[in-house]
Parts: sequence; structure tokens; C-alpha cells
Amino acid sequence: MFEKILFATTGTPICDHAAHVAFDLTKKYKSELTLFHTLGVPSHGFSQVVKDLRTGEDTHVNGDYVDWVREEIKTYYAKQLEEAEKAEIEAAAGAPHREILRIARKNDSDLIVMGAHSREEDPGATRYRNVVGSTMQRVAKGAKCPVLIVSRPCTTCLWYFSNIVFGTDFSKASMSAFKFAFQLAREIGAKIHLFHALDMSAIYAGKAVSQDDVENEIKAAHERIKKTYVSQMGDYDNYAIEVWEGVPYVEVLKYTRENNGDLIVMAHHTREVAPEDALLGSTVEQVVLRAACPVASVNRPDKVS
Repeated sequence: MFEKILFATTGTPICDHAAHVAFDLTKKYKSELTLFHTLGVPSHGFSQVVKDLRTGEDTHVNGDYVDWVREEIKTYYAKQLEEAEKAEIEAAAGAPHREILRIARKNDSDLIVMGAHSREEDPGATRYRNVVGSTMQRVAKGAKCPVLIVSRPCTTCLWYFSNIVFGTDFSKASMSAFKFAFQLAREIGAKIHLFHALDMSAIYAGKAVSQDDVENEIKAAHERIKKTYVSQMGDYDNYAIEVWEGVPYVEVLKYTRENNGDLIVMAHHTREVAPEDALLGSTVEQVVLRAACPVASVNRPDKVS
């Protein structure tokens, strides 16, 4: 399913959880794996002096330095690379998100694997940084393939996944996310959970809502899931449909936790805008920060059609 995987790494412990997933997927699917590290951002235009992303120090980039960084990455992942049949290490100077997207396009990658953050802090601590505007957000915005974001330990990885939660808001972008979730579920024999969080406050905008209103909306959403998604699944019957009322990201996380979800798949954004103009949706952002399992953000239909 994944012929070419791009693993964006800093070569530090903050990326260890993402590395576990990237190498496991490579082993399972016998994929071509590219480990990619951005050396740093040039200090002035096309200057050869960059600010190293790990140390914060100014470093002069030349062939020897690039080779040294590659060797350092190779040494850090030496044990995992022993089991990877087809793997290469690349490094480049520049803005991280641009360089990641550039090499993903160059390699025609089927999947990008990365962590939510690039520095050693609690991934759930929103006080120190906002996901919007980060490398992860910008990669998710521009990638033509799904982006798998791994913030915490993943003990089973996709090799042994049994429950994939697809969160939908019925937007156009959600269809691409569904296709990825369903293809993956069918490939590994996992159960796909078709889940929708019904935000009544958004629907009724401050009006009093009766229990009948809630039940009618839940029933309508349930039928819409059948018509929109189940109708495309053929004879695949390993699925569940669930509609909960509440704040979308909270309900997605609660449902995933209660049903032992191994992976959450959501659209990169929910508004009906062109992918290149969209910001990472607030729901996905909050799910990424708090999920105990990997989250796949799907932007375009290119690699999932």
C-alpha cells in the first residue's frame, strides 16, 4: 500500500515514536524509505550559514558537513536500518516544511511520517506553542499524500492495528480521508469506525434544543454516513457507525479511547476551500495534541483515489 515512505526526522529522541512507526511500516510493506533531515534555515537568503535546528548554533554548510549529518542520522538509527531493505538518508538546508514537501514531491512519496513537534517538550502542552504555523501544519497543508503524525508511543503500529477511527464532518475533504481510512482498513483487515460528532451549538446557534431535536439530528447523521460512505464499501462488513453529540475533538478522542482506537484518520481541514489555502482545522489540531494514538491528516485525493 505504501511503496515510498518519507520519514521527516530531527535525529533526536523527540522523533523516536514516529521512527518506530516509519520503520515498522517499511518492514511490513517492503517500502522504499527515505529518512530526511533539514539541516537548518539559512541566515540570509541563499547564504551557506544556517542555524542548526537542534543546537541553535550558526553552522557553515558544505559537502563535508552534509555527509557528517547523514552519518550521524545513520548511526542514530543503525539498529532499525539493519532491517530496512531499501532505505536512504537525505539532508538539506532550508525551511523545514518546504524541504520536506520538496523531497516528498521528488520521490513521489505515498506517505509522510513525522512527529507533531520538533523539540523535547510535552506534546500536549499547548501553552508553549501552537500547532498552527508549525512545520507539521505546513506539511499537512501542502502534502499531496497523507501525513501520519505520531506524538506518543505506538506499541502496535499499523502492522497489528485492529481499530481505525475515521472522523467525518461530511466536508469534501473528508471524502479523501475516508478513502485512505477504508483502503488501509481493508488492506490490514481492521475494523473501521465511521464516526461523526454532532455539534448542536453550531447547528442551532444559541437556540434552545430539545431532546427530540438532538435525536432527529443523530438519526439524520447516521443515515448520511450510510449513504455517503457505507455505500462505497461493497461487501466489507467490518465497520461500525456512531454519532455522538458534543464538541467534535472531545468526542473523537473519547470515542477512540473507549473503542481502543489504533489510528485516527481525519481531513486536514473542514472548510470548503482549496487545500493549498486551508489552515489545519482546529478539530484536527486538538486531536493531534491529545490523541494517545497516531493521527493521519489527509489533504488531497491524489494518493488515495
